Amino acid sequence: MSKNVRMALLILLPVSFWFATGVLEEDKIEPPKAQKTLSSVVINESIAEMISPTISVNSVAISEKRVAVKAKTSGEVVATGVRQGEWVKKDELLCRLGIVELNRTEVKAPFDGYVENIVKPGNFIQRGEICATIIELSPITFVAEVPEAKIKDIFEGLQVKIDLITDETISSNLTFVSKSASPATRTFRVEAEFENVTGAVRDGITGTMHISTQPILAHKITASVLLLTDEGNIGVRTVNSESKVEFHSIKIIKDTADGLWVSGIPQFSNLIVQGQGFVENGQTVAVTNLASL
Repeated sequence: MSKNVRMALLILLPVSFWFATGVLEEDKIEPPKAQKTLSSVVINESIAEMISPTISVNSVAISEKRVAVKAKTSGEVVATGVRQGEWVKKDELLCRLGIVELNRTEVKAPFDGYVENIVKPGNFIQRGEICATIIELSPITFVAEVPEAKIKDIFEGLQVKIDLITDETISSNLTFVSKSASPATRTFRVEAEFENVTGAVRDGITGTMHISTQPILAHKITASVLLLTDEGNIGVRTVNSESKVEFHSIKIIKDTADGLWVSGIPQFSNLIVQGQGFVENGQTVAVTNLASL
């Protein structure tokens, strides 16, 4: 082999080796990995407020006293002191009988009240028969039945509002809560007295009694933020201080025209109002405050 050929080989071999290894090493270089994009959610800062959950039940007004006033002797009713539907004072004349026993000729009202019905003059009544029925309307008592599942939150003194069938509303307090359930309905009798001074609330009128229970902390939310888990739990998602998603099971306290009052959410929470259905519990997310939009 000539000297020139040997020199060429000595130069060519290192260059070829460098080129080959350089290409191979270049082939091994991996492209930079793209950074993972965080899911975005919109949150609303929510602060719990004290509200009084309301239990609503049907109720009926019952007069405190209803007495059938009876004659103490027999005779013809010759006169009456009042007419049906009128107000009568205690000891005021109801019926006068035409009989010999003069000391028993008059039947009088036992207390102040309204004359519900009265025997007309000319009718003959026997001893012990009813001359008139008197009802007392002040105070009047509203009676309702509370389901056993809710009775734990009910006690005497709670405020109530009663929406009457006549579109009137009255306010009162519970004056009685039964300690024994009705065997037939498994409900507990509750009562609320009302000073019906004018007699405007009639005996037997019906209405809806709204009982305000003890105040609790609750958040007001819209139904659109609610989620249902695979286990059947209803709740909402929030973002904590580390931008991680959390799920909270909730209890609906009150359903109003402009939102739901719910419990089960921490007092100060970043409630996810958009994107809650596309993230998972524990996931780190990019947060946008609704107030900034």
